[in-house]
Amino acid sequence: LPKALAKRDDIEAEAIHKRMDMQVARLELSATAQSYKLTDATRLVTDIELVGTLEQEREREDGKIRRSISKTAGLEFTIPIFDSGQARMRKGELAYMRAANQLAEKAVNVRSEARSAYVAYRSTYDIARHYRNSVLPLRTAIEEQSMMTYNGMITSTFELIADSREKIDSTLLAVNAKRDFWLAEANLAPVLYGGSTGSAAAEGGAAPAEEAESAGH
Repeated sequence: LPKALAKRDDIEAEAIHKRMDMQVARLELSATAQSYKLTDATRLVTDIELVGTLEQEREREDGKIRRSISKTAGLEFTIPIFDSGQARMRKGELAYMRAANQLAEKAVNVRSEARSAYVAYRSTYDIARHYRNSVLPLRTAIEEQSMMTYNGMITSTFELIADSREKIDSTLLAVNAKRDFWLAEANLAPVLYGGSTGSAAAEGGAAPAEEAESAGH
């Protein structure tokens, strides 16, 4: 495992500005505006204002989850809006607003994918580190004590075998947890730069590790 995680405090904003599909969608929106000769943007709105609100979850010190609605400058993705009272421009405005809403929806989805991918990245790292720092050392100590009591003819062969089996099972679960972490780490690149939806893959990679953690205890 790496000594420290990559800090991705602005992973949502990073995905918004670096994703190739987002850049393509911006160009398509600009092309729609040019095709209808929409040149005077009267106002700017964010994707959050068009589609909905941004809900953030933060864990407090007492372990409870605090939900809040907020918008930060780094996360805002602005979309120009063209307003015109001319009837001949109405068709162009409707087509543009349809494309603008599609772009806003894509931006919100990209944020969600980035957030899910990073949550999987962080959680699988914590699980793998827990196995490395706590579970495996404890199992090793138990196995050593079991061997000592067996050599002292205090415990039977079956108890020694059972403890050794538990050590092997914990080692396998630790390997699986480490694998899930590297899969989650690999899923960050598609989320940030495009390719496939990283949220589903990240969630799929995180599930085995969570199951492994419960089984390891």
